Amino acid sequence: MKSVIAGITCILLGASSTIAATPARVEPVIEPDVTPPIPAIASPSVRDFVDVTPDDWAYQALQRLVEQYQCFEGDRVGQFDGRRSLSRYEFAAGLNQCLQAIEARFAALDDAIAAEAETWQTIQVLQRDFASELAALNRDIAPLEQRVETITGQQFSSTTVMGGEAIFSLVSATGGDPPGNSDPSTTLTYLSRLGFVSSFTGRDRLRLELLAGNFSDRGLANPDRFNTDMALLSFQSDTDSSVRLSKLEYRTAIGDRLVVTFRPVGFSLSSVLTANSPYFDAGRGSLSRFAEANPIFKLGSLDAGIGVDWLVADNLRLQVAYGAGDATDSQEGFFDAASSAIGAQLLLKPSPTMLAGLSYVNAYSDTGRLNTFTGSFRADTTSFLDEPTTTHAIGTTFQWRFARDLTLGAWGSLLFTESQTSDARATTSTYLISLGYSDPFGRDGDLLALLVGQPLRLIDGDDLPFGEDPDVGIQAELLYRLRLSDRIALTPGIIWIHNPEHDADNHDIWIAVLRTTLRF
Repeated sequence: MKSVIAGITCILLGASSTIAATPARVEPVIEPDVTPPIPAIASPSVRDFVDVTPDDWAYQALQRLVEQYQCFEGDRVGQFDGRRSLSRYEFAAGLNQCLQAIEARFAALDDAIAAEAETWQTIQVLQRDFASELAALNRDIAPLEQRVETITGQQFSSTTVMGGEAIFSLVSATGGDPPGNSDPSTTLTYLSRLGFVSSFTGRDRLRLELLAGNFSDRGLANPDRFNTDMALLSFQSDTDSSVRLSKLEYRTAIGDRLVVTFRPVGFSLSSVLTANSPYFDAGRGSLSRFAEANPIFKLGSLDAGIGVDWLVADNLRLQVAYGAGDATDSQEGFFDAASSAIGAQLLLKPSPTMLAGLSYVNAYSDTGRLNTFTGSFRADTTSFLDEPTTTHAIGTTFQWRFARDLTLGAWGSLLFTESQTSDARATTSTYLISLGYSDPFGRDGDLLALLVGQPLRLIDGDDLPFGEDPDVGIQAELLYRLRLSDRIALTPGIIWIHNPEHDADNHDIWIAVLRTTLRF
C-alpha cells in the first residue's frame, strides 16, 4: 500500500522534489511518511531517476544495470545519488540485489550459463570477495523480516496510513506601540495535526486531516498587541483546543501524466499550484506566515476547490485550480460565491537543480479584500474599499541549488484590483529572496536560512478610502533548524519587521521563536 500511495505522491510532486534546500512539501500539511522509491509505470528504467541524465558519463552502464538486470532502485525520492560515496556494506546490499535479479534470470533460461559464462564467472568472484558482507547482510535482514510481519499484523489498517505532527512554540516579542498598544507576554502554544491517507485503485489518494491548536486571538497580530498581520506566524491556529476537520481531499491520476484534485474542505490555490518554496511547511519551514510562499497562492480566503496538474513534458508542468469561499452556502453556491479565484501556473525545470514558475490568478471579492493575511491592512483589504472587485495577479517563483549545500530562492507578485461599481483601483506588490544552507557544520538534516522581503504593500491607487501605504516596510527572518532525530526538529529563529504596516512612524518589531516539531 505504501508503494501505491507513493506512486500518486510522486506524480503530484515530481517536478520540484529534487532541489529543495529542506524536505519541503508543496503545502504546509500533514503528509504521513509514505514516500518509498518511485514506482515504475511499466518496467524499470534509468529515466525513473530524476538526477540521472543521458549526458552523464555512467549513463549507459547504469541503464544496462537497471533495465537489463533490474538492479538499483535508487533512494526514497527516486534519485540515484551517484556522486555520494558508499561503504562496503552499502555496496554489498546493492550487489546482493543485482545477484538475486541475475540469478532469477539465469534460472529461467536453460542455456543461461553457457551463453553468459563470463558474466557467471564474474558473479562467482564477487560472491567470494564479498562473502562476509553478504552473510552479515542476510543476518540483519532476518530479524527485519520478522519485524515487518509483526508490524503488518498490528498496523492501523491494511488500506489506510496514519501520520501526525505536533508543533510546540515558545514566542517572545518586543517593539511596536505603535503599531499596537504594548509588548506582548511570552507565550507557549501548540498545533497538533493528524492525517489519514487511503487509496482505492492504486492510482488515487483520499486524504483527511484533523487539527487542534490554542494560538488564541490572532496571536501577535491582535489589535491589543502589534495590530498587524506582518506578525502572524506560519504555524499558528486557534480551535480552542477542540479537534476540527481541516482538510478533506481526493486525488486521482488519469493516464500517466494528469492528476485531478477535489478538495471540499481546506482548499487554497496552493493545494494544486505548486508553491515552489522550500519553506512552505508549518513544522519545518519558515517561522512567519509571510515568508512561507508567494502570497498569490493565498488569495481569496477559499474553502473548497478543484484542479488539475498536467505533466506536459518531463521538464514542464501546467497546473490549473479554481476555488470558492463559503462554497457550501446554498444561496451562493460553488460558482457564484462571495469570493472566488481561478489560477494557472507553468512550472519549468531547465536543469536538475533549477525550478521556475509563472502564475496568473483572477480573483473576485464582494468586499474588495485580498485576504492573504501577509501584509499591511491597506493592501490586504484594498484600502477598505468595501466594493465588489476583480483582481488580476501575476507571480513568479524560482529555486536554484547552485552548490551542493546552497539553495537560492525568490518570488514576487503584482496584483491589480479594480472595482466593479466605481472607478476605484489599487496596485499591490510583494517579493522575497531567500538563501538556504543545508547540512551546516556537517550535520545531516540541519538547515540555516535567511529570508528577506517586502510584505504585501499597496503601492498605487485611485479613489481609495484610506489611500496607499505611505512607506516601504521590510521583513527579515533568520532561522536554524536543528535535526535531533528523524522525527524531531528544533528551530530557533528571529523575525525583524522594519516599518510595520509600511509606515515609518511605526516602531520596528522583533519576534523570537523557539519551535519544536515532532512527527509520527
